[in-house]
Parts: sequence; structure tokens; C-alpha cells
Amino acid sequence: MATSIIPGNSALSALAANNAAASAAGTGGVVDSNTIAKNFTMFLQLLTTQLKNQNPLDPLDTNQFTQQLVQFAQVEQQLKSNEQLASLVSLQKTAQATAALNFVGQTVVVDGATAQLTNGRATWSFSSPKPALATINIKNANGQVVYSGNFTLQAGSQNFVWDGKGNDGATWPNGPYTISITAKDANGQSVAIATEIQGVVDSVDLTQNPPLLSVGGQSFTLDRIKRIVRDNLI
Repeated sequence: MATSIIPGNSALSALAANNAAASAAGTGGVVDSNTIAKNFTMFLQLLTTQLKNQNPLDPLDTNQFTQQLVQFAQVEQQLKSNEQLASLVSLQKTAQATAALNFVGQTVVVDGATAQLTNGRATWSFSSPKPALATINIKNANGQVVYSGNFTLQAGSQNFVWDGKGNDGATWPNGPYTISITAKDANGQSVAIATEIQGVVDSVDLTQNPPLLSVGGQSFTLDRIKRIVRDNLI
């Protein structure tokens, strides 16, 4: 009787493990459907060969076969899930790009402290939780304080518009300027002031994920936008 070399269960287990690894890798990138399909076909061929050539006096463990078949079924389900997730991600990217393009030309409010001085005007928004006395400093891109003033803040949201003139009366050039607000209440306790900036969305970078909106030379994601403001309200 001729002797045949029959692959053992270890070979089948290795194929199953390889498929599981390929499927898991697919969740983070492109799923290699062809590789998993080829491995699945090879697995069935090895399984059939084992069944045909097993020793009747020492039959192979059917429990292992069942476990391996279940594992391959799970891999197939994972593969389909990965394909569906890839489709959902693609749809989400398209929706984000469409939403981002709609902001071009709009005046928006985002969290931040650096605003552009353009034509003698830079605008910040801020919110105070209570009435307070505040010192407002404005610095240029080099960190130099170009303006400083003391103000009484009311509770709630309010705007601060700077005309680009320093304390010495000199007019500063257009560019980015950063505001900082130090405030205290009537009891001398510090009051935290959250600052926002207003600006026009000049462009959208769709090559980034998620897309980036350009506002006053700075880049922001869609989730950073807090409000959209009509131009005549600035």
C-alpha cells in the first residue's frame, strides 16, 4: 500500500490562524479578500484529504474540525463586516467633505485666542461667568505686548474689537495677534475667561482627514466651529 503524506491538524490550524490575522488586519486597512478566499479553499481541500485518508482504527478528532470550521465562518463574517465598515467610512468622508465646503465664505466663531488684524480691525469673543474686573493684553506674533487695558466685564458673552492701535497711539500692521484676559470678581477671586475668535473661512483642505477649514491663517476641524455669524453682526 502506498504511503501518503497527509497534512495534520496543525496545518489546518495555521491556515485558520492566518485567516483570522488577515481579517483582523483588514479592520485597519484594505481587506485582502483574495488571500482569505484562497486560504479558505485550501483549508477545505486539506480537510477533505484528511477525511479521505484517515485511519479507520484511529479516526481524526471531529471536534477539531468543527472548531476550525466555526473559526473560518467567523473569519468570513468578519470579512463582510470589514467591507461594510469600509463603505461606511467612505460615506462619512464624503459627508464631511460636503459639509466642509459649505463653510467656505462663511463667518464662523471658533475656540481660540489668536485673531487676524485686517484693515484696522481684530475681533475676539469671550464669555464671563460673572461680573468681573479684567486686564486685557494683546500680543503680536513675537510675543510683544502691543496693547493693554483695564475693563469691566459683564456676565455672559461679549465681544472685544481692537482697532490695531497700541497704547502709544501707533498703528500696528496687519497680522496675527493673541489676546489674554486676566479677570477677578468683586471678592478678588480669579475668574476664568474662555476666548473665541471670529473669521471668514477662506478655504478647505480636503486632503486631510477630517477636512481642515482655514480661518485667518489658522486651521480648524469642523468640530471646533461653535457658531456661524452674519457679516453685519461682527
